[in-house]
Amino acid sequence: MRRKLNCLIMALLCVTFIFDTQSSYAKDGMNHKEQTNEQSIMADLWFQTSGEAQALYYQGYNIGTEKLKQALKKKYSKKPGVVLDVDETIVNNSPLDAKFSKVGQGSLNEKEWRKWIAKAKAEPLPGALDFLKEADRRGVDIYYISDRSDKTLKRTMLNLKNIDAPQVTENHVLLKRDHEKNKNRRRKLVAKTHRILLYFGDNLSDFEGFEYPTIKDRRNKVDKMKRAFGNKFIVFPNPMYGHWEKALYNGKTKISNEEKLKIRKSLLQGDE
Repeated sequence: MRRKLNCLIMALLCVTFIFDTQSSYAKDGMNHKEQTNEQSIMADLWFQTSGEAQALYYQGYNIGTEKLKQALKKKYSKKPGVVLDVDETIVNNSPLDAKFSKVGQGSLNEKEWRKWIAKAKAEPLPGALDFLKEADRRGVDIYYISDRSDKTLKRTMLNLKNIDAPQVTENHVLLKRDHEKNKNRRRKLVAKTHRILLYFGDNLSDFEGFEYPTIKDRRNKVDKMKRAFGNKFIVFPNPMYGHWEKALYNGKTKISNEEKLKIRKSLLQGDE
């Protein structure tokens, strides 16, 4: 009888330990981390495998090519130029994002980002090189304006050269200085000497006038500027990261996975 009672007590203790452990994991946000990571995996998969993503890049660059041809029929007092973002506009960095998603480490950090840039091996996105070479052939100045740190200039230029992008010089690859918050200074620098015919990017902040932190402000600005899209602004899809996600959290950077999931779900507009 005593032996049975001891076994029963031991069994109860084991069950209690298991439930306490699971409860501890939940409190620590492990389940929430896994859920947010699964969402990242889906974003990476869509970007890397969907024909739709591929088609949208071709579509964007095809439209850009046609708009460029039309614009060059006019005469300008300044030399014609085009401005392009680099990451997820010209080159594909999704393998780095996917690396972190696969092992459940969430979003990448600045140290790993710098290591990736140093490898200079990001591949070109669909249609990018065809457009760049066409613009170069037609005598249009190409400016690569990226929010990569200016400390990565040499490796960024090497990556662009490795994919055979034209006009890759220090005067044409304009990266972000430490104190800069946006691309305005660099855009204005180009605009002093050039008539900028087209802008390309995967983030609204790649286009002039879109430095807004909230969902409402960003969407209102898009409505006001709707005629620019497909004419002067060519935007590409990026479900992996961007200011669109920061806008969900009203600009907060230090936010738990649990909070992220709650906010994401609360913003969904489902059928009643």
